[in-house]
Parts: sequence; C-alpha cells; structure tokens
Amino acid sequence: MSHAQDERRAICDLLAELGPDQPTLCAGWQTADLAAHLVLRERRPDAGAGMMGGPLAGYTRRVQARLAERTPFPRLVQLIRSGPPRYSVFAVPGADQRLNLVEYFVHHEDVRRAQPGTQPRPISPQLADALWARLPLARFLLRRAPVGVELVRTDAGSRPPDAPSQGGNGRVRITVKARTPLVTVSGEPAELTLWVMGRTGAAHVRLDGSDTDVAALQAASWHA
Repeated sequence: MSHAQDERRAICDLLAELGPDQPTLCAGWQTADLAAHLVLRERRPDAGAGMMGGPLAGYTRRVQARLAERTPFPRLVQLIRSGPPRYSVFAVPGADQRLNLVEYFVHHEDVRRAQPGTQPRPISPQLADALWARLPLARFLLRRAPVGVELVRTDAGSRPPDAPSQGGNGRVRITVKARTPLVTVSGEPAELTLWVMGRTGAAHVRLDGSDTDVAALQAASWHA
C-alpha cells in the first residue's frame, strides 16, 4: 500500500468516526464539506477546474455544496474510500501517489488538527522523505511571497541509519523563492508541507530572518 493510500484510508476512518459536522482547518468547511471536496475532485471533472479559483469557481462551490447537502455522509466517505473511478485522471497508473499524497496528507491533518487537544502524529522516515521530495513544488505556491523563502528540514539527523530513503536526494535545504531578503522556514517535512499548503497557524515551524521580513511573510496569504 502506498503512502497516498495510507492517508486515504486514515482520513476515511477519521471522517467515519467524527461524522459530518465537525470542524476542519479549511475556513468555513465542516467535515461534510471536506468529504464533498474530495469526492468532487476525483469524480466530477466538470467541476474540478474551479477548485483553484477563476471563472468556474462559483460552479465548483455549488456542486460541492450540493454533494455535501444531498449525499448521505457515509456514502461520501465510502466514495472516497473506494478510490477514483476508471475514467478519472487519478486512476491512471502511478497518478495516485504523485497527485494524491500531499492532498490526502494535508486534508487528513485538516481534520485531525481541528479537533481539540490534537498533537502532531509520528511520521515514518519513508513518509517524511516522500513529502520532502514534493516540497520543491512550493516554488509555484510561494511565487508571490513578499520575501525570499528557504525551507530547511530539521529531522535529517534523527533518521535511523538503516532507514531507506524514498526521495529528497539527501538535501536538507530547498530555496523555493530566490530573492533577498530571505526568510528561512525550518521544520520536519510534514510540518513544512502543512505550512507551504497554507496551514500556517497549525504547522510547527520556525521562521528566521529580520523581524520585518518575518512579519511580511506571516502577513502574506496563499491558498492551496
């Protein structure tokens, strides 16, 4: 089973446990809304184009709202658990791990960390490497950041010596926006992933730079 499949199974188990009306880290979304989003993403290509905004965003919101309101919550969870249909781009061999790992990891944490008293969960070295290997994509997400941004993983020294690597090429730093002044964002790959994906208030990271530059980056917003 891949990391993406592990995260899919885990979020489905958590959604089934919590029910449709629990909070998430996604502003304005309860668990039913997040479940509808995941179903729409894999099963409604007609509405998927509006997920990143643009002229179709309103249509996407309406389709998602109808899914959340009209589909019984256990059915939504079952549709997520069963995976994409054969006609979906997400069903192409190899697409699940490439396209769904970060999506399902982040949304799993959106549900987990919105619950009272939840702490970061243990992350295997293999999952940490897989997330780190995808963090260069932050260059796109942070292209409008007001300062330069460098990501530094802080867990490299804690890896067991015999732990197999699944990516990252041994790097512990990634420059995602080459510009001065520079702010360094340090944390474990799971926390850096959440920060890059806009969950800045929930991510356990450290920002280093001048007070002015750190404040400018903290005031910026980006959606993922």
